[in-house]
Amino acid sequence: MLLITTLVSVLGVAAGSLGTIWWTRHQAKKRRRIPKIWPLDERPIMNSGEQKVWRHLLQAFRGHHVMIKLPITRFTVPRAGQDPARLYGLLADVYCTFTVCGPDGRVIGCIDVNGPQGIPKGNRLLKLGLLFQCGITYRVINPNELPQVADLLKEFLGSRDLIFAPGDFTPASAVHARQTLRAVVSRERRRREGHRQLSPGELPSPGTADQFAESGNSGSWQQPNSFIAPLDSRTAAVT
Repeated sequence: MLLITTLVSVLGVAAGSLGTIWWTRHQAKKRRRIPKIWPLDERPIMNSGEQKVWRHLLQAFRGHHVMIKLPITRFTVPRAGQDPARLYGLLADVYCTFTVCGPDGRVIGCIDVNGPQGIPKGNRLLKLGLLFQCGITYRVINPNELPQVADLLKEFLGSRDLIFAPGDFTPASAVHARQTLRAVVSRERRRREGHRQLSPGELPSPGTADQFAESGNSGSWQQPNSFIAPLDSRTAAVT
């Protein structure tokens, strides 16, 4: 009788476990099922404050491209010997409100728009340290206190005179802008490798990146992009 009771108990536990596994898999499959009618609506890509800053940037950086909410992993790549998957996991959710791109496809600077609650310190310091080490300018702008165009050009391009009229952006001006941008990037890298370094108070703590990555979705639903496996390393010619 004891043997039968034990056997029945074991079979009951096993059946319960199998049922739980089946139910879990069934629910997981149900969540992955593509709906016939998507429960989604269109929404603006920017709020009113971001639109105000965007229009200002378009006026300031004529002849350049002001990209909206571009992930940092789209314009950075791991150095040789590093683990791309780990770095992608840390940075998959990191983006800036606006990214200023030169006519040769190189990023020259990133801008975040300060909202009512401000930008979390860990978020700001992570981008400041990361972009500075890549030779990319980073700035936070308040929609109600827009900086002067001349000041933006000097900070991002190193010159107050790089303003292109809508019809003046010719291949020659593109080449000139590309050369200027490369000079700026080279100067930033020399400054980074030389005497100017971020002070300890400006650097994010070792756990900041992990905390930031864990603050939202890890981005595991995305397909690996060129951050993981560069698609094309050839330099694009300016036409």
